[in-house]
Amino acid sequence: MLRYIAKRLLILVPVVIAISIILFGIIKLMPGDPVRAMLPTTLRGEQYQAAYAVMSARLGMDKPVPVQYLRWMHNLVIKGDLGYSSANNRPVVDVIREPLVNTIRLNIFVNIFYLLIALPVGIKMATKRGSLFDSGWQVFSIATYSIPSFFLALSLIFIFGVIMGVLPLGGMPNTVLFSGFGLMFQWARYLTLPIITLTIIGLASAIRYVRNAMIDALSQDYIRTARSKGLSEKVVIYSHAFRNALIPVSTIIVWTLFSLLMGSTITESVFQYNGIGKLLLTAVNTRDTMLIVSMNMIFAVVNVSAMLIADVIYGLVDPRIKLK
Repeated sequence: MLRYIAKRLLILVPVVIAISIILFGIIKLMPGDPVRAMLPTTLRGEQYQAAYAVMSARLGMDKPVPVQYLRWMHNLVIKGDLGYSSANNRPVVDVIREPLVNTIRLNIFVNIFYLLIALPVGIKMATKRGSLFDSGWQVFSIATYSIPSFFLALSLIFIFGVIMGVLPLGGMPNTVLFSGFGLMFQWARYLTLPIITLTIIGLASAIRYVRNAMIDALSQDYIRTARSKGLSEKVVIYSHAFRNALIPVSTIIVWTLFSLLMGSTITESVFQYNGIGKLLLTAVNTRDTMLIVSMNMIFAVVNVSAMLIADVIYGLVDPRIKLK
């Protein structure tokens, strides 16, 4: 197992390097000058040129692009420095800290509801294949899969925020006016609609994924053998079928855990939720190049890490898979 993990890590290193080169190259091709965006608009003539030269040297923008890339990777790997945000005039680490915490706070609840609903519903759909329960959830999954997330979010805002007036239209709770249980209650109010939106959007594919995996497992010969031995249906389903269905389902679980660090750009923007997804959209609109490339680099590392862990879990769940 350790040998397999070490081998995969060696393979992932050039993948991450290639991704970083592509991201950095694309960002450099974007129009706009981050140095100019950071300078005061009141500067003119020689003062502007002098300030421009100082800021360029400070950010390393006066060097060739390959040198800028090597400097950025050195600071990232050795110092953990993600660079400097031109739109916010402060380090990228400071810019993403609060939105990342907010995204994790939101996604924790989304993932809990997501798994608590998707796993039991998908299993029951497979065991009740063709029933009204199965058909109803299939219609639900197709309908929600077809609905754009922004439309669902706006619909929930209109119903619960405008018509009923029981939940806020969006934004963040005021941490100055509230504290203790009052602040927790405000967080619950502001998080309710984003949680419902993201849970419903994610359920569509997850339910069908679990259902198909369980149907495939229930059609195997060992299930018929287990039933012929007189084992109860619960033992057959949960001890035999579901254990083997966990091989494809484990992918969902792994990506669910890693999605804690990933934001939802559309949903967070609609609800004006200060998360990592909304921050990325703002960075694109303001052409904050270093913030864009750093955030996308984080997402790339999270994705390749999830792929590695998913492969390892395959071997742990199913001993028949040899990790060579």
